[in-house]
Amino acid sequence: MLDAPSLDEILARLHVVALPMRVRFRGITVREVALFDGPAGWGEFGAFPEYGPAEAAHWLAAGIEAAYVPAPTPLRDRIPVNATVPAVEPARVPEVLARFPGAQTAKVKVAEPGQTLADDIARVDAVRALVPKVRVDANGGWSVAQAATAAAALGCLEYLEQPCATVEELAELRHQIATPVAADESIRKADDPMRVVALRAADVAVVKVAPLGGVRRLLEIAGQIGIPVVVSSALDSAVGMSRGLLAAACLPELRYACGLGTGGLFVEDVVDPVAPVDGYLPVGPVAPDPARLSGLAASGERRQWWIDRIRECYPLISE
Repeated sequence: MLDAPSLDEILARLHVVALPMRVRFRGITVREVALFDGPAGWGEFGAFPEYGPAEAAHWLAAGIEAAYVPAPTPLRDRIPVNATVPAVEPARVPEVLARFPGAQTAKVKVAEPGQTLADDIARVDAVRALVPKVRVDANGGWSVAQAATAAAALGCLEYLEQPCATVEELAELRHQIATPVAADESIRKADDPMRVVALRAADVAVVKVAPLGGVRRLLEIAGQIGIPVVVSSALDSAVGMSRGLLAAACLPELRYACGLGTGGLFVEDVVDPVAPVDGYLPVGPVAPDPARLSGLAASGERRQWWIDRIRECYPLISE
């Protein structure tokens, strides 16, 4: 159980920011997050609006952990990161990849509503022409048959991330294709994250700090899951991203590049942007720039929306 500060203490230290994005991602062009500080540093609460209080409470717990619980000791001081390519037209791929200097791996969004497999193939081919390793993320958007067809059509991939929605579908698909299968939503949104292992449904586990409830919970799951782990972002600000980098830095083994370079998708963030160097990002705490907190502050109406949401989630964090 998390030993939480009082609700009043969190709200008294709250900043809600609206971060403009360079391209549409997850259907949004502005990313709102709530930030607060505590004795251990800064925490972030950024559960997406469609998530109900029970699920969003994990995100709040992760923010409280960051602000109030001393951080574990990292084992490395920099983390390899993949480039993240939204569902853009192939002509925009070089522009997107330019924000991830030195990246040797790219994750490409596919199965976007309103697009076709031909669109996905064209985008992946454009990425493959510039980056040696390519993985794709379907966010559960395919049936088993569609995913099998896509795996054959998209060529050599590092892995298919969450090609289908359910653990059972992932297990079925995994026995049909040679391409490795990665589970994301089937871990972070599941009541039992270990079910993907029990059903042999994935070759790789994609894990995110905020949806799992914090760095310690992520490391606990990573230690139990028995397959390689990739730490990824939940479209975090630089504050939340620092927690993902910390989690990756604490893993005993890091076989794959992590999905922690999504700061390049923002036009503005709460600190000066830090571009990858040779495909790596540094590990370390982040404290927002007060001027940016002020300049990027969300409207009063949106601030109240986040306050109300925190009030809903706070009673659930101990569960």
